[in-house]
Amino acid sequence: MIDISESVMQFLLAFIVVVPLIGALAALLPAPPGLKGKSPEQAVLRHGVTVTGVVLIAAIALALGFDHDHPSKMQATTDISWIPALDVRIHLGIDGISLPLLVLTALLTFLCALYSYFKTPSGPTPKAFVALLLVLESGTLATFAVLDLLLFFLAFEMVLVPMYFLIARWGGEGRTRAAWRFILYTLLGSVVMLLGLLLIGIKAGTFDMVALATDNGRSLTTSVQVIAVLAIGIGLAVKTPMWPLHSWLPDAHTAAPTVGSVLLAGVLLKMGTYGFVRILLPVAPHGFHTFAPYLAAFAVVGIIYGSLACLALAKRGAKGDLKRLIAYSSVGHMGFVLLGIATTTPTGVNGALFANIAHGLITGLLFFLVGALKDRTGTTDLDTLEETGAALYGKAPRLGGLLAFAAVASLGLPGLAGFWGEMLALFGAFNPAADLSRPAFLTFMAIAAFGTLLTAAYMLVVVRRVCMGAVPQEAPKLADVHTYEFAAWTPLVALTVIAGLWPRALLALTDPAVQQLLAGGTR
Repeated sequence: MIDISESVMQFLLAFIVVVPLIGALAALLPAPPGLKGKSPEQAVLRHGVTVTGVVLIAAIALALGFDHDHPSKMQATTDISWIPALDVRIHLGIDGISLPLLVLTALLTFLCALYSYFKTPSGPTPKAFVALLLVLESGTLATFAVLDLLLFFLAFEMVLVPMYFLIARWGGEGRTRAAWRFILYTLLGSVVMLLGLLLIGIKAGTFDMVALATDNGRSLTTSVQVIAVLAIGIGLAVKTPMWPLHSWLPDAHTAAPTVGSVLLAGVLLKMGTYGFVRILLPVAPHGFHTFAPYLAAFAVVGIIYGSLACLALAKRGAKGDLKRLIAYSSVGHMGFVLLGIATTTPTGVNGALFANIAHGLITGLLFFLVGALKDRTGTTDLDTLEETGAALYGKAPRLGGLLAFAAVASLGLPGLAGFWGEMLALFGAFNPAADLSRPAFLTFMAIAAFGTLLTAAYMLVVVRRVCMGAVPQEAPKLADVHTYEFAAWTPLVALTVIAGLWPRALLALTDPAVQQLLAGGTR
């Protein structure tokens, strides 16, 4: 930890949220103030790398200056009155729950900008692409930094427009339909969520998330909490996505450009589960406990459903798209996150937060790798890849090795990041909160554990079909990992290994904050 004054920390957090917006506006200028390139298109792409790089450096500085001895304390706080009539405040702050998500967002956005500089998605002008990428980053960072319910809603919605256009204008086949499904599902969920947020704010007399968490639902009747949790939970469940509200996700991932899929899986899905932990658990505990068994039931159905869908796509003759398969795998992985949250125990919630970060790292890497595979072969169809002899171990061994690494990390191999979150979520289900039915959660645990076996099955099938096999003599050569790809993927590989071997680095941040949140507040 570096000793940084509170005022500097406040500046860094505000800087991280605001600078991407300023950078987005600058990207649309005739001559963006980024580093000069050989062409205007290259200049604006360098501008995107520069802005996201500066934000990442600021996020790392914020993490280094964070008081790791008191991770449950809100730090780098800014609290300014914005709309006095509604008592809406520009209230920013971070604790051990939000800091890892903030750094993950800054890292993945920078890696996406770096990747796009060398591999620009085909579509309209790069100016619009860079501007949308920066607006998306600002909205996501703001979601994890704001401490006012209405500001949270605005930030939550801010990401929809840039992601819609990234899919609709830079996506592949079926992008228009996929973009419309994405925006309609999430907007409808958000309308219901807004009603729940307004209900809490009006009944409690404040929209301040810290004050509401400290109150721990004492100013809200049980009926108000139940209604609010139902309304807000629907909106958050759509973004997570939770079965059966997930159907927009496979189409969105399949159609989205590579960087769109990375950010959608890596950070946007985390906004929903973050809302469950930051808002529903502390603000409406009685209402959340009412729905916890149902949330757990939907979570384990999602785990099994997502795994079975992946197995169906992975088998020969199914014409399974590899991007679509990874999208369905996200439904299963996020099911473990929801199961951990539903236990309302420190073990389960810590497992959910760990699984969030692990999923962002591993699935982000998987979508990068699948995008690279499509660039080289022109397809992500498993049957076509196998019939034409993809055989990455023989034709592009580094790319094949990375794909196998990401696959075994995704299936939860011990020693890698994917293992700890799922294990802790299962431990939380083994011994849920006292007012929850232990037999029911033991059943959920057993079903979820079976889901891990299904995950291993479909991931190993994918590795066998894409990476193994004889290389036909007439098969065209495939380029192995390029330098820019190595630069974009190495941080994700390294962090996946570090988090797997040293889980305490993350759990030491989240656990004190989770303990305090469940005990009744964040100060």
